[in-house]
Amino acid sequence: MNVSGEHTDRAVISAMRLLPWTGEGGKPCYVVGDGTGLVSRKADEVESIQLDMADELLGHAADLLADDGATGHQVRFLAGRLTESLQQIVRVAESRGSRLDALLPDRPEPREEERKPDEDLP
Repeated sequence: MNVSGEHTDRAVISAMRLLPWTGEGGKPCYVVGDGTGLVSRKADEVESIQLDMADELLGHAADLLADDGATGHQVRFLAGRLTESLQQIVRVAESRGSRLDALLPDRPEPREEERKPDEDLP
């Protein structure tokens, strides 16, 4: 298959998937393929676990923050786990977003909402 121009870059990008784990030194890991191989399936499993754990952590966070007896140590520990979880979920979103971009090449780029410089933020 011969792909040219802008679609060449998208074809290469679509074949590359950011994995939900890092390599040596925290460097990103990628897999190249159509998404049906062993590594892609393992990445799907890891992402699913990360999403489920983040959802469960949110429930624990709500409970702890509603507890007037929660200590500073407990809240700091919670903040650390929430930070780790958010980093994982952002990575999942980036991976899925790049694959979605490759599948929908003609989709317009999202625009940031324009606001007047003197307009107050809510």
